[in-house]
Amino acid sequence: MKTLLGITLALAGGLGPLVAGGLVLAQGYDPVADGQALVTMYCADCHAVGATGDSPFPPAPRFRELHLRYDVEFLSEALVEGIVTAHPDMPQFEFDPQQAAAIVAYLKSLEPQV
Repeated sequence: MKTLLGITLALAGGLGPLVAGGLVLAQGYDPVADGQALVTMYCADCHAVGATGDSPFPPAPRFRELHLRYDVEFLSEALVEGIVTAHPDMPQFEFDPQQAAAIVAYLKSLEPQV
């Protein structure tokens, strides 16, 4: 009981993790920044992943324009199950649900604000 009380007090005091959608998230978690870090690590060799610039591999779509082709909200499932394209040089990627949500949050942040 003492341990449970300590955990309860820690959570009440803001020292514990946040729970959102069944995922445990560290305090201060920024999904947009996490998504940006992920696409920079895994995608920037071929795609323009920022708000400006061209893709290093010209046929690769610029991430800031993906919303013109797809509702990026629907990419989450593909990111978790594994993105496969007809392009033979693109590797298959699989992300966990939290990473996929972060990538989608980042892609949505690139869309023009209306």
